[in-house]
Amino acid sequence: MNNENIIEIHGLRTQFGRAVVHDQLDLQVRRGEILSIVGGSGSGKTVLMRQMLGLETPARGSIKVFGDDLHAKNARHMDFLRKRSGMLFQHGALYSALSVFDNVAQPMRELGTLPEELITDLVYLKLHMVDIAFEHARKMPADLSGGMIKRIALARALALDPELLFLDEPTAGLDPDRSDSFVELISSLHQQLRLTVIMVTHDLDSMFALSSRIAVLADKKVVTIGTPQEVVHFQHPFIRSFFLGGRGLRAMEIMSPTSQQET
Repeated sequence: MNNENIIEIHGLRTQFGRAVVHDQLDLQVRRGEILSIVGGSGSGKTVLMRQMLGLETPARGSIKVFGDDLHAKNARHMDFLRKRSGMLFQHGALYSALSVFDNVAQPMRELGTLPEELITDLVYLKLHMVDIAFEHARKMPADLSGGMIKRIALARALALDPELLFLDEPTAGLDPDRSDSFVELISSLHQQLRLTVIMVTHDLDSMFALSSRIAVLADKKVVTIGTPQEVVHFQHPFIRSFFLGGRGLRAMEIMSPTSQQET
């Protein structure tokens, strides 16, 4: 990881009618890191992620991705920026009428430039990357387990070889074993593909296992950002309730160097 900022947000204001979600929000995402975004209900975590993807426009402020202002470019340039990004939605969001193969192939086919033979090879490559056996390629989403849906959705998010990967509650709905396995997969792909990852999650175990840094949304802005160890010592009511309750303390204990040495 280096200190080059791949995303820069300054003075962001998000407003729906009279409701102000973000006000004077600043955030920088460094190339190669895994940044987790946490906050209470209504703090605008997913909205912020959608704004970074260019899917929603803030009321005020600037969002630069790869050095370009998202909201000062034409639609063609936005398409180019989006192709450099991949998104894993909370429940996978696979197309129910498409097979596993066609779900992963869909972003490639949208390009309109790749021959079908190459798409076939690339789909099987992406499925192999997320540990999905080839015999599952013709199955429909209704025939898949929750863990398989997550992995296939991740394969689709990686279909165009993005530099930037967004994860919305990646372990939601998974049992502990499948959650641990999925976290290991994300960690491995992050290193192998040199991805920059932005993750929204409430899962403290995966957050501490994966995060290079954590950004805490509260009071309509980022109140603190830093390593997990730095963030938990920041004095704020949300941080005390979220990180320093029973679950948070257990998660930190598991991830502490002492406990790792003991195992």
